Amino acid sequence: MTAIDRRRWLAGAGALLFAPAVQAAEGRVYDYLFLDLDAPPGTPPTRGFAEQVRAAGLDKAGGAPLGLFSSQLGWHAREAALLVGWTPDAEGRDAAMAALAEAPGVKSAERHRLQATARPTATDRPKPGGIYVHRWFVIATSALPEFIELSTTGWRDFEARFDTNIFGLFTAEPTAADRTAGQTRLLLLTRYKDHGVWEESRNPTTDAMAAFRRRQLITRDTWNASSLLVPL
Repeated sequence: MTAIDRRRWLAGAGALLFAPAVQAAEGRVYDYLFLDLDAPPGTPPTRGFAEQVRAAGLDKAGGAPLGLFSSQLGWHAREAALLVGWTPDAEGRDAAMAALAEAPGVKSAERHRLQATARPTATDRPKPGGIYVHRWFVIATSALPEFIELSTTGWRDFEARFDTNIFGLFTAEPTAADRTAGQTRLLLLTRYKDHGVWEESRNPTTDAMAAFRRRQLITRDTWNASSLLVPL
């Protein structure tokens, strides 16, 4: 089993391990738009919104739509999420996201500004097929470097053992409530071949689970949902 030596953090190694995660984020920032959509009966809720995204001209504003995700387990059928990557100096970012949040067929939208940690890089794109699990974590901000190290340590065995891929681990821009509570919210976006692999990957005997169990001990709250990647 993988063992995490916490003395390394006391020696300052945590800062060194965190540096690559910061570098991965320098070339792009992200928006995650959680959506409650309206659609005529019998019509997939994301169909009309996907057309809105294609017509939005995000590339001209400095953005790239990375994924539109439709509900599987954990969300209402009408709920979806859009992930957009941006160049850090994109002047059209706020206007473009506001327009999408107010597009026809959108009942409500919740925007989260994200920063990548160890993944993704600026050129990464979600792979087609399978399911995508969106998992949110709430942790103490002081635990962030350790949380990232535990995650990346676990991913090595996790991805080698199962038909899965970690697309990204993002930190969300803190709210006033986050600052008051001294907490950080993170979004983990993982592709699995199917729900069977998602369940199989929880095998407690793996090296990945050793790291993930330690990660759970420093997690204040967590929740998740599965989704399908909608072509854009």
